[in-house]
Amino acid sequence: MAAVYILQCADGTLYTGWTTDLERRLQAHNSGRGARYTRGRRPVRLVYREEQPTRSVAQRREAAIRRLSRADKLKLIERCPEPVEGGRWNGES
Repeated sequence: MAAVYILQCADGTLYTGWTTDLERRLQAHNSGRGARYTRGRRPVRLVYREEQPTRSVAQRREAAIRRLSRADKLKLIERCPEPVEGGRWNGES
């Protein structure tokens, strides 16, 4: 199962990505082995996740979320029903 996620970086910026192993990917971001964007903005915190049935669907959803404005991303995060690591997420418990 693939997932789309949004991280909040230490400087307050948001980073959107997708993965098939969210826990491993979050550890990679926080250890400096993740995306170049997050390397200098650690620690990062998971504030949103959305499960997707396939990698291609997750990649398309990631692209759609990346096109949203910051304000729209914050609204998306706020609408999530379940908290995750001090943030919000959408999906299974």
